[in-house]
Amino acid sequence: MKTIYLLLIGLLLNTISSAQSSSTKVLKDLDENAEVYSAIANTIWEYAELGYQEEKSSTLLQNTLQNEGFNLKVGVADIPTAFIAEYGSGEPVIAFLGEYDALPGLSQQAIAQKKSAGKNAGHACGHHLLGTASVAAAISVKNWLQANNIVGTIRYYGCPAEEGGSGKVYMSRAGLFNDVDAVLDWHPSNKNSANPKVRLANTSAKFRFYGVSAHASAAPDKGRSAIDAVEAMNYMVNLMREHIPQESRIHYVITDGGKAPNVVPDFAEVYYYVRHPNRETVIDIFNRVVQASKGAALGTGTTTDFELIGGTHEMLHNFTLQELLYKNLVKIGGYHYNEEEQAFANKISRSLNKDMPNTTYTRGVLPYSTTLNPKGAGSSDVGDVSFNAPTGTFVAATWVPDTPAHSWQAVAAGGTTIGIKGMMVAAKTLTATAIDLFSDRRIIETAQAEFQNVRGENYSYKPLLGDRAPALDYRN
Repeated sequence: MKTIYLLLIGLLLNTISSAQSSSTKVLKDLDENAEVYSAIANTIWEYAELGYQEEKSSTLLQNTLQNEGFNLKVGVADIPTAFIAEYGSGEPVIAFLGEYDALPGLSQQAIAQKKSAGKNAGHACGHHLLGTASVAAAISVKNWLQANNIVGTIRYYGCPAEEGGSGKVYMSRAGLFNDVDAVLDWHPSNKNSANPKVRLANTSAKFRFYGVSAHASAAPDKGRSAIDAVEAMNYMVNLMREHIPQESRIHYVITDGGKAPNVVPDFAEVYYYVRHPNRETVIDIFNRVVQASKGAALGTGTTTDFELIGGTHEMLHNFTLQELLYKNLVKIGGYHYNEEEQAFANKISRSLNKDMPNTTYTRGVLPYSTTLNPKGAGSSDVGDVSFNAPTGTFVAATWVPDTPAHSWQAVAAGGTTIGIKGMMVAAKTLTATAIDLFSDRRIIETAQAEFQNVRGENYSYKPLLGDRAPALDYRN
């Protein structure tokens, strides 16, 4: 009996050793295929397609995965550019998230000075890198599962319109994450870090006002100005800022303010975002914004309605997954600039009023901390995913240090080898972490237990955008 036991232990140790050896090979293969993934990312960078309009970007990623043996489900959650690619079978189910939408009005060449590329949009949040790194990781993990005859499922979620379109919310509402054991996510940044980061809950809407047109000089008394209503609403909301929690954020843009100064506009539109670290507070503030719109209409003799565009949950952090991602991010490490990249980075830093870039956390990784600070936080529909499955996320240095997201500097760096190097750090970190989860199911059990405990026993998922259909034309 003892002999049999020792033989079994020996077989187990051989299996573990073989898996570790194979994972080392998989990471090496990622390096060898960096040019392939660089070409994919750069192609999507050139496409620069807006949310729900990412036909070419989505198709490129779909074809890449299908050619590697993944099974596809396209047009999920009633979104033409959303898809799921899956390889393997059974449990556990480990998921990667991919994004590929660009931002309007941020066209930029891949050079260290502000110069338009002549397009309507640009990848100022690095989603061309995000989607591609996750594809690279999915393929790498597939190869590892195949080489080691491991039972389990690797799944890639093609997620459109993260930038205000709430693509993952519709996918969450459709129950597409309900059977996932762990979700691994990443995002481009100006540093390498796996620290849990606040993501604000968010609700957005377009408020529309309807008035009466008239000659602005000859018959102004006959008109009722829709743009007056927009301005009255904005004024009231700006006064309201003094009387909301200080962590809140409210932003707006006037998307239609009339067509000619000598015509009283009979239509105007303003697009609002409301954010806060807690979704219940977002709902309360948004309801007050709605009341301001009604007051503005009453005071200007116009009428109003609004269309809810998006709504996302805050982030439900899973510290079990965060710590595992941090361990692997440190193991993978950062990267160094070559001479050309350093010259580019120096120019970008000067454009940001910095003398030289501090590359400490490009070459290395920010020390791990669980302290959550809402300052400087944005929103993401990953928040909704995190309330439906245990989710871990990290950032990789794809931009020059101190570069803010949604800037021309971010677009520029994302089109260079700096962006690609950071993307490959992310791909390796995702790969290594997924392999750890497949290799040790106890980590998944711990993450699941934490998820259920933090989310609460009686939790019921309710998307902030209600039951509206996907806002496929929100960028039009």
